[in-house]
Amino acid sequence: MVKVGIVGGTGYTGVELLRLLAQHPQAEVAVITSRSEAGLAVADMYPNLRGHYDGLAFSVPDSKALAACDVVFFATPHGVAHALAGELLAAGTKVIDLSADFRLQDADEWAKWYGQPHGAPELLKDAVYGLPEVNREQIRQARLIAVPGCYPTATQLGFLPLLEAGIADTSRLIADCKSGVSGAGRGASVGSLFCEAGESMKAYAVKGHRHLPEICQGLRRAAGGDVGLTFVPHLTPMIRGIHSTLYATVADTSVDLQALFEKRYADEPFVDVMPAGSHPETRSVRGANVCRIAVHRPQGGDLVVVLSVIDNLVKGASGQAVQNLNILFGLDERMGLSHAGLLP
Repeated sequence: MVKVGIVGGTGYTGVELLRLLAQHPQAEVAVITSRSEAGLAVADMYPNLRGHYDGLAFSVPDSKALAACDVVFFATPHGVAHALAGELLAAGTKVIDLSADFRLQDADEWAKWYGQPHGAPELLKDAVYGLPEVNREQIRQARLIAVPGCYPTATQLGFLPLLEAGIADTSRLIADCKSGVSGAGRGASVGSLFCEAGESMKAYAVKGHRHLPEICQGLRRAAGGDVGLTFVPHLTPMIRGIHSTLYATVADTSVDLQALFEKRYADEPFVDVMPAGSHPETRSVRGANVCRIAVHRPQGGDLVVVLSVIDNLVKGASGQAVQNLNILFGLDERMGLSHAGLLP
């Protein structure tokens, strides 16, 4: 049994992590922290967890209690894991960070996008980017795992087959992405109020979103060189979901793109390449740790359109974190994650 600690369990990724771990046969949540809710029973904050975590209450972060765990998840805003990760790693505890603290390998680049100096640059050499479809073998040996963001997960998985095959023009890639409101987190803000986000859709951060350097870092690795990416995120009036419409041009239009994608993901348990002509829907992955992909070449031209959908809280966050846990501890990768999406 893997003894689990969670730092910052009151947000949406925290409760999603609890929901998934509640049905995991080899994981036991021993510690969950929250400074603001210390002493409150988990089931009192999240009644959907009644009967699953009786006796578990939020506590003030304590490094000794956390270090007694086999693994600690950080479901916290950026900057928090910087302060605690080093101490836990020194004690032999594995760290799986759902925040952005260790996703970028360049500390100066991180500081530029997150508006503060990187708090633990000495740990970046130990950080493994937790996209299993790319780094599975490194994850098995990792001490510190940086779980990818939601937009980067959907976007990278959609572009990877084209870039790895070397058939896409890497100078002009476009990612047109839509996210549900839960991606903004549980904290109160005017932009995520029902009256502000309902019955409306808008683009934001067109000049540059914090996920842009993370996406580019992964795409450069896949392409083996520089990439030119235009990334435009949108807020849509739904609770969960990411829909990424990706565009790339190919010089060789004779390549069987359907076969290319099916071969690339044939052995991936959480990537579903849909039949030719399909249009994946976000509702088909709601609550599931699955990325559904369809590839098109409209009018048989040189423009490729890839449609990629995930649940931003599952494959885009907590589900992917549990997938990393399974790989890290030598468990079946699908353990606790095999349930289907919620329909309707």
